[in-house]
Amino acid sequence: MEVLNRFCNTVSSTVSQLQGVLPGNPVTREYEVTRHIASAGPGLLWKIYSGYKKSTKQNASIFVFEKRQVVPQDRDILIETLKRGIAQLTKLRHPQILVVQHPLEESRDCLAFATEPVFSSLANILGNKENLPPNCDVNGYQLFDVEIKYGLMQIGEGLVFLHKDAKIVHHNLCPSSIIINEQGAWKIFGFDFAIQNSSSDAMPTWRCSEEDCGSSYPHALAHPHPDYLAPECFSKDKKTLGPPSDNYSLGVLIYALYNEGRSPFNGDRKLARLKNSELSLSKVVDGLRQLVKMMLHPSPELRPDEHEFLKADFFEDVGVKALNYLDSLFQWDNKQKSHFYKGLPQILGQLPHRVCLLRVVPCLTREFVNPMMVPFVLPSMFVIAEKCNKQEFISHILPQLKTVITIQEPVQVLLIFMQRMELMLKMTPCEDVKSDVLPLLYRALESDSQDIQELCLSVLPTFAELIEYPAMKNALLPRIKRLCISTSFVSVRVNCLVCIGKLLDYLDKWLVMDEVLPFLPQIPSKEPAVLMGILGIYKLVLNHKKMSMSKEIMAQKVIPFLMPLCVENFLTLNQFNALISVVKEMVSKVEQEHRVKLEQLYEEQQTLDNSLPQAKINAPPTQPSVNSLNDLLALEKSTPMTATTEIKSSSHQVKQLSFEDKQRLITEEDASRQMMTGPQTLTPSLAPIGKHSTTVKDLTANLLESNNFSINTGASQSCNNPSVHNSIDGIMGNIGIKSGMVGTAPYSYVRGRTIIGGVDKTIGNPSVCKSVRSNFSTSDTLNSIGNAFQGNWTSWQSSSVFQPASNITPIIQNNTVTKQLSKDEINDLLS
Repeated sequence: MEVLNRFCNTVSSTVSQLQGVLPGNPVTREYEVTRHIASAGPGLLWKIYSGYKKSTKQNASIFVFEKRQVVPQDRDILIETLKRGIAQLTKLRHPQILVVQHPLEESRDCLAFATEPVFSSLANILGNKENLPPNCDVNGYQLFDVEIKYGLMQIGEGLVFLHKDAKIVHHNLCPSSIIINEQGAWKIFGFDFAIQNSSSDAMPTWRCSEEDCGSSYPHALAHPHPDYLAPECFSKDKKTLGPPSDNYSLGVLIYALYNEGRSPFNGDRKLARLKNSELSLSKVVDGLRQLVKMMLHPSPELRPDEHEFLKADFFEDVGVKALNYLDSLFQWDNKQKSHFYKGLPQILGQLPHRVCLLRVVPCLTREFVNPMMVPFVLPSMFVIAEKCNKQEFISHILPQLKTVITIQEPVQVLLIFMQRMELMLKMTPCEDVKSDVLPLLYRALESDSQDIQELCLSVLPTFAELIEYPAMKNALLPRIKRLCISTSFVSVRVNCLVCIGKLLDYLDKWLVMDEVLPFLPQIPSKEPAVLMGILGIYKLVLNHKKMSMSKEIMAQKVIPFLMPLCVENFLTLNQFNALISVVKEMVSKVEQEHRVKLEQLYEEQQTLDNSLPQAKINAPPTQPSVNSLNDLLALEKSTPMTATTEIKSSSHQVKQLSFEDKQRLITEEDASRQMMTGPQTLTPSLAPIGKHSTTVKDLTANLLESNNFSINTGASQSCNNPSVHNSIDGIMGNIGIKSGMVGTAPYSYVRGRTIIGGVDKTIGNPSVCKSVRSNFSTSDTLNSIGNAFQGNWTSWQSSSVFQPASNITPIIQNNTVTKQLSKDEINDLLS
């Protein structure tokens, strides 16, 4: 509860402060005030607020003087003094002078103006906390040596500008008049008591009045800080001032820096009459001790001027020179800049991290407007980023990198980003990775540089968990596949396969089966390294816990692709062993899985067969149909005993049949049995077809006369000759007789051709008969066969199966020859 109350009090006090600043003043109409950060000026009367310009969102600092801070009788004098100082500041333009963005505006309650973003005044850093909020950034802030050195160098350069160019004596150079901006640069402020040149000659002169020295001012804040004024400012005999007065103030300022903000006089001006040798300068660093002693000399003529001060060995420091070069780089050409930036990463290791982050980074980002200089600047940016925490990286580094992350030319920019991609992924938030880093990798995959492609492929798996599945499927994986197929570099192709192998954990089974595995045989390369990469992917998929390669894919696609590779001569023994082991493993899986499937099918079939008889027994009685009866007769014909048994076994199922049905079934059974035994007793009569003829030609005799082979001559010698048998087979085939076919009917007419041989009792079903080839040994045997044909004709024609052709007359009737066919007719018939 106490913490909550403290927080509420802090918020309420801040709100009240802002409410006291916002109304009335014209500056607040253009600038948004956020929080109170520092104080500066005479007596630290100026409250410094951070904020930004409403129109451009540009950061700024707003200086506010609240009139209620001083009593009414002193208010007018102080307001006039502050107005004069801000007016003078607004006219000056120099890197070491505080930059005013909006001039001074006065309202009933306050004075206000806007400047560049500042951090604090030097007085606040040295421990003076007047007009500061309880919790501010300067608490515990310590200056580094390089910051002090470079800050003093900047103040010296600012004094050179004031004395030589502007012809102005500052006359109040003290910690409250030094402002440190957000980048760590020291800026001169507080020109409230500045003295202008009073001579029109080439030699400027500055005259100090009683008012300038503040002796007539009743209020302590209405005159310069007495501890930092030169002795001549208090002399009654000589009122002429000049640059040596500011140099004296600078010497006191250096003394205060090394003595926790205390001046050597500490408010007692009587100490100013001490001789120079009696001052204690033990805490001042060695490089400045002698110089400060000279700067605090009572005689202005013996004090070193600004140029002599800047040439001191104290400033011969690598860090100071680097910072000075960074501030003056806008004057150099690209060649000089590139030479400096190449050595900057080594110098950055000697600078404090805060100096690099706040002082160096802004200077580097100014070069991002020149694409040709970006490859030289980026290495230094990443050196600084390595020392940042995540919050510092997001605040100071990432926004600057986003401005150049889309640059495609020169190609070295993309290469540097790929080299530092691990750091980028470590520090960049997930949202920025998806929006900025992932498109960068897409461009790298499509680049023409081999190094960029390989670097990109090596870093892709490190942040695959940040890539959404649609992006992985539709954008990333197709680019990797296209690169693997189209590239001419073996190393790039191998890296593509390695990258795909590492991405398998982030892909689902169907994407791998549909997109990855079919693409592997399409790779136009047979180098051993590429084959080992392909083999590695197959092995990973084969043994992956979330994926299973089906036996169909292995048997139909993978094994036919891998098996020919096993006999390539360019493989080493180890490569061959790896390849053949995977093939064997796949064959073993196919064998095992298919055997299990076949065993399951066999068991299912056995179970089904065993359940059929039981199903027949349990089936309800049904009326027999014509089709079922035909099926029963066909079954009885093929296996008579089995059919009879089934008919008997099915007699239990016809107990409910009527008497007529039973009689019909018996009649059909008798008819079927008669068909099986043969129709020899049937004597159907043949009606003549076509024109009637009274003569019947002896077919057997004409066949013996018209064939190309001679049976009467040499028949006995050729009975065992294979050629004779072949000729006989050819002739018999032409007239319908085939070897191994003998029937009860001698011949028949079908479609105008004579068919000699046997025909089964069932319609259209030839029966198997014994061979007749061995019976054709002599002409007598042939005649006997012909007589046998004629003898069986009577019984044959009684069958209802036989239907003579309509264009041929019966040639055999009652065993009597009625007409002889001519040789031409026989030939036509045989053809």
